Amino acid sequence: MQAELLDIRNHIAQYPPFDEMPEEMLERIVGSIEVAYYRAGTNILELKQQNHWLHYVRSGAVEIYRRSGELYNRVSEGEIFGQFGLLRNQQVRFPAKALEDTLVYKIPFETFQYLWENDENFADFVEVEDRSRLRTAVSRQAKSNELMTAKVTRLISRQPVCAPATVRLQEAARIMTDHGVSALLLVDDAENQHRLKGIITDRDLRTRAVTNALASETPISDIMSEDLITISARSYIFEAMLTMLHNNVHHLPVMEGEEIRGVVALSDIVKYESQSSLYLVSNIYHQQDVKGLKKLSLDIRDSFVRLVNEDANSHMIGSAMAGIGRSFSQRLLELGEEKLGPPPVPYCFMALGSMARDEQLVVTDQDNALVLDDSFVPEEHDEYFQALAKFVSDGLAECGYSYCTGDIMATNVKWRQPLRVWKQYFTDWIENPKAEALLNSNIFFDLDGIHGETRFAEELKTLIVRKASGSQRFLTFLARNALNRTPPLGFFRTFVLEEDGKHQKSFNLKRRGTAPVSDLIRVHALACGSRSQNSFERLRDIAQTSLMLEDDAGNLRDALEFISIVRIRHQALAIEEGREPDNNVRPEDLSPFERSHLKDAFQIVSNAQKFLRFRYNAGSTR
Repeated sequence: MQAELLDIRNHIAQYPPFDEMPEEMLERIVGSIEVAYYRAGTNILELKQQNHWLHYVRSGAVEIYRRSGELYNRVSEGEIFGQFGLLRNQQVRFPAKALEDTLVYKIPFETFQYLWENDENFADFVEVEDRSRLRTAVSRQAKSNELMTAKVTRLISRQPVCAPATVRLQEAARIMTDHGVSALLLVDDAENQHRLKGIITDRDLRTRAVTNALASETPISDIMSEDLITISARSYIFEAMLTMLHNNVHHLPVMEGEEIRGVVALSDIVKYESQSSLYLVSNIYHQQDVKGLKKLSLDIRDSFVRLVNEDANSHMIGSAMAGIGRSFSQRLLELGEEKLGPPPVPYCFMALGSMARDEQLVVTDQDNALVLDDSFVPEEHDEYFQALAKFVSDGLAECGYSYCTGDIMATNVKWRQPLRVWKQYFTDWIENPKAEALLNSNIFFDLDGIHGETRFAEELKTLIVRKASGSQRFLTFLARNALNRTPPLGFFRTFVLEEDGKHQKSFNLKRRGTAPVSDLIRVHALACGSRSQNSFERLRDIAQTSLMLEDDAGNLRDALEFISIVRIRHQALAIEEGREPDNNVRPEDLSPFERSHLKDAFQIVSNAQKFLRFRYNAGSTR
């Protein structure tokens, strides 16, 4: 192949939809290409004219317009235009003009038609718009992971073993031994499997019966676990895994309505989940001191990298990492209580921010708080809670969760207060949305009670939803605040990079990517009264209201997923290469596929921010 043609082939082979094509198709394309040059301001395609070429931008930039004259898109190096007209009578549907001096490779209609008929990826790419292309990329990744597509029922290999809740301790142990099971479901009527009342496991028999030397005739109902965590038979394996991580349970009854389909055990999921996140969580609770937890924390990054390499999606990875972080906090609280004695009054330890949203990654710090019972008297009780907060915070720092630079930790007396004070905090922030109040809202409105009297956290969630959803003024201020961070996409669909400092020539995928998305989703979620904390679950709630069209919510979900997974892969690669992971990405370190679809994703975020400004009149707060 001549040097000039080889240069063309090497260039187009970097960008979708050509990057996965077989060599013979690339040669067919290169052999048919014509090269055209357009000066800035030149019309390339005019509305309704006949066009017989697919246009590929080698260099420069092109603006694409709707028939109304409204700007529709900007395309630059490695992107195509003109495909929609070729699919519809070869008549231009979207006019195009050179924004700057532009070099274009023109692929004739005959070659375009051959590719469309013989390459499924090419056909999918040219038949859909940017947002649908992004959705295709996201869904293709999800389909590659069996955890994401396999139903939890695949793990059920036998009928559930049940017994009446009235059975005695010795009989329950005999039934479990005879059937070779580690968990026994307790129901109203074992023969007909009527209403599920509880569960007893091997571990329960050891810790609750044998250790306490209970008589063999003790009713099993005295030691069974009630208020069970269950999962629907329609759920996926990854949802079962996340449920186990979040609730630290080793057995999940699988239900179809009121009918018991079976039980999924920790060992069942481990067969599919080689990342060992569940084993890591299990081992956390076996550690007897901070030293043991610190040693175990070295496995966090390995677990993260394995999840990434097995193509888990961002929700699964974020939930797994948050589950691990939550478990470290919970075990430290247990160890703290063993060291300091029982708490003088009830309390709730709250996780905040990314841990509460189940969106935590390996580059993270501590965000937590203590909600104390209203019987709390500072002079009598705060010495204990101050010591407990310090023990937990220092322990988390030992395990790799750095101290919060903004001091959003329970060690700060401001964030260690009775429930009534917390209620006043949230009320004041909503009713008087000043700058500091809005900053606090972005942090504290993502909360999760993870230890102690978690009902305190639920009361705060109820108050937040009730007051925020009813205050248009607060939502307007919060929306305006959410617009302060914008995606790093310039006017010409080029990446906007840091100009100085150690991160120059890069952009921050948290500050300029995932954070703006979670900020704007939070506003809509509060407006519609959603109690969900995770951004994907909030989008699901939003889509069920009139606040946002279902398609727009879907587009935003795909954008968040793609930005998140690029950020995740960036961190995993740094770990594998022995570097310290961060959130700053240089465009040249991304693949052409990632660069192209990141632009699509950032454009969706930018459009969502424009809608946020319009929906809440966020351009003005008067």
